[in-house]
Amino acid sequence: MTAYLTPEEIRQVLDAAVETGLADPTVRPLLLDGIMPRYRGTLPLHPAPGRQVHSDLNEMNRVERLVDGSVPLEIWLRNAVAETTEAAPLTVFQKALDEVARKAGGEPDVLAGLPSPTTELKEQIVHRDDTVPIGFLRGGELAGGAVARLKVPPYQGGAPLQPNGFPHSGTGWLIAPDLLVTNHHVVNARTGTGAGRPLADAGDLDLQARYTRARFDFDTEEVETEEATVSGLVAADADLDYAVLRLAANPARPVLRLAAEPLTVTGGDYVAVNIIQHPGGQPKRVALRNNLVYEADENDVRYFTDTRGGSSGSPVFTDDWKVVALHRGTRRVENVLFQGRTTAFVNVGTQMRSILRHLRTSSPGIHAEIETAQQAAQRG
Repeated sequence: MTAYLTPEEIRQVLDAAVETGLADPTVRPLLLDGIMPRYRGTLPLHPAPGRQVHSDLNEMNRVERLVDGSVPLEIWLRNAVAETTEAAPLTVFQKALDEVARKAGGEPDVLAGLPSPTTELKEQIVHRDDTVPIGFLRGGELAGGAVARLKVPPYQGGAPLQPNGFPHSGTGWLIAPDLLVTNHHVVNARTGTGAGRPLADAGDLDLQARYTRARFDFDTEEVETEEATVSGLVAADADLDYAVLRLAANPARPVLRLAAEPLTVTGGDYVAVNIIQHPGGQPKRVALRNNLVYEADENDVRYFTDTRGGSSGSPVFTDDWKVVALHRGTRRVENVLFQGRTTAFVNVGTQMRSILRHLRTSSPGIHAEIETAQQAAQRG
């Protein structure tokens, strides 16, 4: 594979580590925490602290992922972010982390078709009443039961991909009793670098779907929960970046309700969205309300909600916990202010209305099944 970061980006991370004291040998165990011990033991040792960090970064930059599906460079950068308080080094680490997480997840680099952003948001957005009824929390808890962490093993030529056939992580959710929706690029299970990312052929894509494991109720590492198996891929589209998987057994839990209309925003609108996700394949996390929609059009919703690699395929909710979009990726932006601070990213989701429209013509049977399930969910 190609390296996650360029030599210049590695140098920037190294300089930031030295600047903020992370090159201290006593800090190295903290930076490597969470990386498989067997792999950590293979990293060359050097007497000079700066050279040690440089060596560690270069070694990890060449490793796509480990046997447990983890990406060592992503873990190192996440630890560096947690250990850093100074603004400038923190920005470097966070930018590198987002780049590695995006490439590791095979997320598309959503660049085309986005007009030049405005330079600021209206001040009144900050000062509006942001309280919600207590039922908002109950609704979020119920919605979380339909969201699962996905692990997708890559195949090539009908066999597990070698030598780096380690699982890719993503998020999926129930749109019908035994139908799970996620991103096409999650099921594609290829480390990508944007629009030119490699694609699995149809046979391998089907195998990857059938060997996907969905773990519901993965709320903490402390409690083991069973994994649901997938019987097959029943619908997908790479352009809209969605995939629908059939579970081998009905997990007997409520499905997520879809919004009746696509999300629209006009100038001055205050529209919050919420995402339930498994960032980095980790236990479930929630990005709540204080995450505003930037723009929306017929096909896409663009928002400031916090996500990470592994969040791909997450449901994007409005405050009534109805799904308006399928989160798929991140677009880097410049000169965009959010609540008084510059943001480097706008996240992007596909409008569910666009996905349903495509399903109606490409997979009418699956569309009818979803419509029936949604009607039942709305009545319930």
